[in-house]
Amino acid sequence: MNDAAQQDDGTQDGDEGSMSRRSVLRTTAGVAGAGLGLGALAGGTASAATPARSPEDTAAEQASVPKRQGRTMAGVPFDRRSTVRVGIVGLGNRGGSMIDLFLAVSGVQVVAVCDPVKDKAQRAAAKVTAAGQPAPAVYTNGEDDYENLCRRGDIDFVYVATPWDFHFQMAKTAMLNGKHVGVECPIALRLDQLWELVDLSERTRRHCMQLENCCYGRNEMRVLRMAHAGLFGDLLHGAGAYNHDLRGLMFDPDYYEGPWRRLWHTRLRGDLYPNHGFGPVANYMDINRGDRAVSITSVGSPALGLAEYREKHMPAGDPSWKETYIESDRTISLVQTAKGRVIRLEHDVSTPHPYSRINSLGGTKGVFEDYPARIYIEPDHTNDSWGDFSKYQDWDHWLWKEHANPPGGHGGMDYMLVFRLMQCMRLGLVPDFDVYDAATWTAPVPLSHLSIKAKGAPQQIPDFTRGEWRKARSGMDSEDPEKA
Repeated sequence: MNDAAQQDDGTQDGDEGSMSRRSVLRTTAGVAGAGLGLGALAGGTASAATPARSPEDTAAEQASVPKRQGRTMAGVPFDRRSTVRVGIVGLGNRGGSMIDLFLAVSGVQVVAVCDPVKDKAQRAAAKVTAAGQPAPAVYTNGEDDYENLCRRGDIDFVYVATPWDFHFQMAKTAMLNGKHVGVECPIALRLDQLWELVDLSERTRRHCMQLENCCYGRNEMRVLRMAHAGLFGDLLHGAGAYNHDLRGLMFDPDYYEGPWRRLWHTRLRGDLYPNHGFGPVANYMDINRGDRAVSITSVGSPALGLAEYREKHMPAGDPSWKETYIESDRTISLVQTAKGRVIRLEHDVSTPHPYSRINSLGGTKGVFEDYPARIYIEPDHTNDSWGDFSKYQDWDHWLWKEHANPPGGHGGMDYMLVFRLMQCMRLGLVPDFDVYDAATWTAPVPLSHLSIKAKGAPQQIPDFTRGEWRKARSGMDSEDPEKA
């Protein structure tokens, strides 16, 4: 993933002339109106979590959770189907590459593609026919044509790879039209929107998933199995990040379709992209499956990096000179869980540094740290010397044992995500993660912003599961269903 920047966020769709102006207006209005809604739902300056919850704490938590409008989606399987019919919305860097992986998985048909940039949609359609499938329906009639794609009766799953501004509305539209939906990160940018997606998933009985590819990395899945087998002992702490120097890409007029990603640095101060780091660590700790994230406290550095880069590289008169950046160059957050564990999250895309997602996990028997991968667990290691993580290949997840050289970007994790999701849909299995995970992994976006504004005061992370987190249930640490 560290050598494929164009697919890391990959969320672009539309052209600067038509898409950016409308999406910027929509998003600016949304953020301006988000303060009251987010503040009320976040609980202001909630107290930090402690391992033991008092009856008063529990009562307060229950009072702050909206009443469930449907039934839980925890543990709900897909309906079994021989062929998964897919519609793809957004065919920029990310969607334009992910379509190759959908076409590479047997039992999957790409029925429709959508992008307001006709050339992108036509290139994607040509890939479908080149793979031997019937020509897909093509939707290119403006930004809202995805609605017509979602209304089709021959689509089971909608994949969304557009700018962040559109994620919430597209996920909502897909579910309202009876489709399961998977969305690139982040799934939404406001707390009230996360609750709306949870409620809608429960009412429509359709899964709404954050397609977090980093959960399917080889190292991440190996650590997951080792953690669940007890090799790290009782888990105590973990860390994840998105530390990726994107300055050049954010100012590149040809990379993103318009300045939409850079403009988010003029609106929020918090962690804009927590999912890549939070998702894997949440899986290690069985968040929403026996433990839950309770609170987050965040601090942020000054916002200097983008302005300095602009000073050195952008000509006078460039539109970027009208922008004022407020997003902290480095955001650091601490998440407390109900069991008292601590998760550290970091975000930095505007200063020079090597790529890192940190990806660490520690317990009473030892610790793993990534970038580079190294391990120290007792009794295998002594004398305070790191051990060789490659010696633990026997702990690889079955996906990586069966697909040793997967196609696609990011070292194969993208293919693993698509393969496993399509497998769950074909066989009628429970997905590896659900709308509650999507909401939890994305909640640091608005809550870290609020915490920084409140000078680091803790913010309550809602219990999106409405108490279901107390029940142990399976997640990504699965068995091969085709060999059971």
